[in-house]
Amino acid sequence: MTGPERLRAALRETLRETSRAEWVDAALAEAGERPETISRSFAQAGRRAGRTPLPGVPGWTADEATRALLLAALPPDRAEAGIADLYHHGDADEKRAALKALPMLAVGVAGLPLLHDAIRTNDARLLAAALGPYARHLDQAAWRQAVLKCVFMGVPLIAVDGLEERADRELAEMLAAFADERAAAGRPMPADAAALLDRLTREES
Repeated sequence: MTGPERLRAALRETLRETSRAEWVDAALAEAGERPETISRSFAQAGRRAGRTPLPGVPGWTADEATRALLLAALPPDRAEAGIADLYHHGDADEKRAALKALPMLAVGVAGLPLLHDAIRTNDARLLAAALGPYARHLDQAAWRQAVLKCVFMGVPLIAVDGLEERADRELAEMLAAFADERAAAGRPMPADAAALLDRLTREES
């Protein structure tokens, strides 16, 4: 799981001594001293920090890392309400950053409503973010439905954290039924879903 220190180091390495790096440092320092500024910086991160991919943390961009670090700066007594507010009032990029930040925040299961909201959407990027490490808090039934939605929407299953450990017979049955529907419509299953179904079927035999 990616943590705050790794994100901070990747930001420094990628942005180096630039105006973007200066803004990030200033925003994070201000967040530590005046938490009420976090919402403003959170909204500005896309423009001020940029959206450069961070080689040190594959799958993360500079704005996402900055937003995650801002959320990590929230005082413990304001973390749950703060992240929910920023998620619900944010655009898709801000929502995705909040979802990706959840595993590094001390909010326990309080972030589950955000996952359920993201899973209900038809935004593939939010769905993928919702099935990161924090998805361990989803109960097995909700998790299976989310995985099946990934298959339906064409979200690569590599985005699903813990897939190998959590995939079970019930998921295999759901995938098999979906495969039958696809076959009847003359449409193939995504290759990764077909491979998972094959593995689960062989394990049952």
